[in-house]
Amino acid sequence: MNMSLSSFPLSRRGLLTAGGAVAAGAVLSACGSKDDDTSSPASSAAASGPWSFTDDVPKELTADRTPSKIVAFTGTAAALADLGLQDKIVGVFGETKKSDGTAEEQAGSLDIGKVQIIGNAWGEFSVEKYAALTPDVLITHMFDPGAYWYVPDESKDKILAVAPAAAISVGRVPLTKPIERYAELAKSLGADLTAPKVAEAKARFEKAAADLTAAAKASGGVKVLFGSGSPDIFYVSSAAVSSDLMYFKELGVDLILPEVKGQDYYESLSWENADKYKADIIFLDSRTGTLQPKDLVSKPAWNALPAVKANQVFPWQAVPIYSWNGAAPLLEALTAAIKKSKKVA
Repeated sequence: MNMSLSSFPLSRRGLLTAGGAVAAGAVLSACGSKDDDTSSPASSAAASGPWSFTDDVPKELTADRTPSKIVAFTGTAAALADLGLQDKIVGVFGETKKSDGTAEEQAGSLDIGKVQIIGNAWGEFSVEKYAALTPDVLITHMFDPGAYWYVPDESKDKILAVAPAAAISVGRVPLTKPIERYAELAKSLGADLTAPKVAEAKARFEKAAADLTAAAKASGGVKVLFGSGSPDIFYVSSAAVSSDLMYFKELGVDLILPEVKGQDYYESLSWENADKYKADIIFLDSRTGTLQPKDLVSKPAWNALPAVKANQVFPWQAVPIYSWNGAAPLLEALTAAIKKSKKVA
């Protein structure tokens, strides 16, 4: 994560109405009979229990049987799908479907036609729809201690009362750590980490890491900046806390290191000061809701940046998919950009 949530418009839904709360309560009361529910393929395919897993809060989660109905942040669901759990994912929240009906980038290999979207933007999370799915577990990222990614603060207590919730730390640790932790969680939920698809993805990731190290070493010190654009602010992301940047730096990439306060994810620059750092390559946050190169052409400061003038600007998936399959393309894209770019700053 490399952007403050406060930098996005908070299109938050209201709290449950009294009627909605009663309806959700009725659904929750029915959750006790889930063992009799054979209505979904995920339920019928559930592994026998008991189940336990300690997440990164840390909190030990236990159940009489292995969860078979998962609701997750979209990027989390994508990682779990990569590891073989698509059929257990019944619902997602977070940007999932674009206005044209196609999948958002962070959905990865997830088949969004097979899951219910209970929130498609920051601040959106239908507690009623969530409860109606009778989930066994909710899974999401944790960028900051104790914070459940994309679970709205105003309805957090209601949401966390529906089912156990697991959070995996994805901030202040290198990219490989959350990948490994999601693999451990997926294995506990019945995933086969020795399956050919998973093994091939892991081998691809390891090769991509080696290739990136070689490209960085041969680049002659090409400097790379990761940032995000908004109407008034250019955010320069920090490798001190962002898992992907931290890992890129470990692999030898010469990253621009902004001046950040404490454990901040980024430095905020006004567009008048956007030239503070001289980068040869810029990777720009490509998420829906952030400004893209075509949106920035009206800003003189953007056009004056050496990387922009040299056409060395590339899209950046700022919230990675924490699986070997999801993360390998990030390393490959950075390697390709370094190989095709030159020093211009």
